[in-house]
Amino acid sequence: MASSLTKDSASSGEKTFFGHPRGLATLFMTEMWERFSYYGMRALLPLYLIAPGGLDMNPATATAIYSVYLSLVYLLAMPGGWFGDRVWGPRKTVAIAGGVIMAGHLVLALPWEGTFFGGLGLVAIGSGLLKSNISTMVGHLYDGPEDPRRDGGFTIFYMGINMGAFAAPLVIGTVGENVNWHLGFALAALGMGLGVLQFLLGTKHLDEKSLIVPKPLSKDERAATLRKSMIWLGIAAVFYIGTVVTGVYTLNWLLVPITIAGLVIPVMVLTRIKRDKELSEAEQSKMSGYIWFFVAAAIFWMIYDQGGSTLAIFAESSAENSVFGWDFPVSWYQSVNPVLIMALAPVFAAFWLALNRRGKEPSTIVKFSSGLVLVGASFFVFLMPLTIAGDGHKAAAMWLVAIYFIQTVAELTLSPVGLSVTTKMAPAKYASQMMGVWFLAVTAGDCTTGLLSLAGVELNGTGVVAAEATLAVVAGIAIFMYRGKVKKLMGEVR
Repeated sequence: MASSLTKDSASSGEKTFFGHPRGLATLFMTEMWERFSYYGMRALLPLYLIAPGGLDMNPATATAIYSVYLSLVYLLAMPGGWFGDRVWGPRKTVAIAGGVIMAGHLVLALPWEGTFFGGLGLVAIGSGLLKSNISTMVGHLYDGPEDPRRDGGFTIFYMGINMGAFAAPLVIGTVGENVNWHLGFALAALGMGLGVLQFLLGTKHLDEKSLIVPKPLSKDERAATLRKSMIWLGIAAVFYIGTVVTGVYTLNWLLVPITIAGLVIPVMVLTRIKRDKELSEAEQSKMSGYIWFFVAAAIFWMIYDQGGSTLAIFAESSAENSVFGWDFPVSWYQSVNPVLIMALAPVFAAFWLALNRRGKEPSTIVKFSSGLVLVGASFFVFLMPLTIAGDGHKAAAMWLVAIYFIQTVAELTLSPVGLSVTTKMAPAKYASQMMGVWFLAVTAGDCTTGLLSLAGVELNGTGVVAAEATLAVVAGIAIFMYRGKVKKLMGEVR
């Protein structure tokens, strides 16, 4: 990446990163290594859960665990943002989070089934602490919401995510599938360790705002928060110890409450922020407009995140995982999306900027509606390999590649813009927490998938796939039709 640091002729001679503040390079590399660890483990997770040499679970249970795990990662982004806003500040929170994630992967590397879910929990907690705060620090690098480089900066940051995500299945997935599952998880720990080291070395290039705790807890608030947390922790501990002692405990006692919470908590959080009387009239209006984007994103992620579960499990059992007679690990499918992101993200960033200069850039609403329609179209394509497998044949690998390609275009249309619009529309009181709210849309989508799996719904069934595809397309068209109303709610934000 050294060649990307160039002199900015338009400024005072400070080095920049693709024309952006140099601090973006630090956050880019930190996120790249964190995503290497995360996506490597994620590529292995559903395959390890169903493998005879792994936990040997049925596909429905594996999908439910995978979906609940993803939902928990994004659910914990909300308290992660709260820690950044009120306890440690974004920079300290990210540093601590990296250490927790690394510890989680090391626990996963232990060859004991009993520690497996504890390791997943640590990775989820660390990821929740990191996600909101590192995105907030990207926003700190720019001159407010109107900085024309802002959307492009988030797109470049998104490339860092996908560089790590591309390499992870090729390295961690190959080792995990072909050598040893737990050695694969150990490589994920190494990746996170490199990310923490890089972050600590590059903090001098970050904006000073990342050191500030925007609204620190008072002494009384800190004591009250600790007391309430210990009470709820005690209640949970007594409940689950009781289920184990009485012999009634099953995995559903853990999975079902999390999925229900993942659907209820986003509604509660949005309602609480919307009813906050300290918000100005303009901030209230923006929150009303933001709810439209939130619902759209939840539907999008419900379908998109099945690329790592529903599609991966289908590939394991029903796809011809070879190219020109050369077989490859199933986990490698998870590298298709990030390599396409790396190829297309600069094109999208340049395209939006060129249109912006001409005053023709599509609004955020149009981009969101397009993303929904495209992700729905990807599942209509999924019906083809499902039909082929239903006739007793193996579906060609290129069918899955085509699905991932369409989803990648949809992702570039919706996700980086969603991160950016969240920072633009966030009330000042909820700066870091609003990034957590954005991630709650992922939680809601994944919890819907988890509940369907727990209810015994066959997610690889043609009827279910067609219904999800139709839902996304109809939602995209509906948002486009009401774009005038949403634009009015957004105020000056475009």
